[in-house]
Amino acid sequence: MKKFLCSISSAVFMLSLVSCAAGPYDPAPQILPEHIKKVYVRPITNNTNRYGLEAKFTNAIVDEILRDGRLSLVNSANEADGILTGTIKKYILQPLTYDANMVTEQYKMWIIISVSLVDRENNVTLWTEPNLEGIQIYLDATKGSFGEGMTEEEAREIIWEKLSRDIVKRTIKGFGSVSSASERRVPN
Repeated sequence: MKKFLCSISSAVFMLSLVSCAAGPYDPAPQILPEHIKKVYVRPITNNTNRYGLEAKFTNAIVDEILRDGRLSLVNSANEADGILTGTIKKYILQPLTYDANMVTEQYKMWIIISVSLVDRENNVTLWTEPNLEGIQIYLDATKGSFGEGMTEEEAREIIWEKLSRDIVKRTIKGFGSVSSASERRVPN
């Protein structure tokens, strides 16, 4: 038994030495091409049954680009070097907990979007995130005893802020900075 444990521990030691020698995986950063300085945000499309989501989300992306300041924002695709496009694909509001009277106390909001950046000069899609998701769990505004509750609109604003930060980060820092959820579907 001692021989067996000794051989296992020496094998683990050898593997750890080999993995250290190779070093950690460190891919080269893929950043925004030099020629892209001006970006146009095409109005987001909304494929859900919730009215008005697209305008608030488009504004959140525009605000984040302006706040970041590394890219100029232009008013038309013809003036832009890069074009951001997006679609709100799903909007799910799921009750999580109920009180004794079966009134919802806590919700999970889940929004899935598809977004991409196109290099207008070369007519190439630089990146795409087909299932970028924003999730917010919150207490109903009427249930919070110390002001921790929020409305559905406030929860949506938090998601718009998170998603717009991710989109700007993905645009400027490039590959690997954000990854969308995998598509969940039954194979054909």
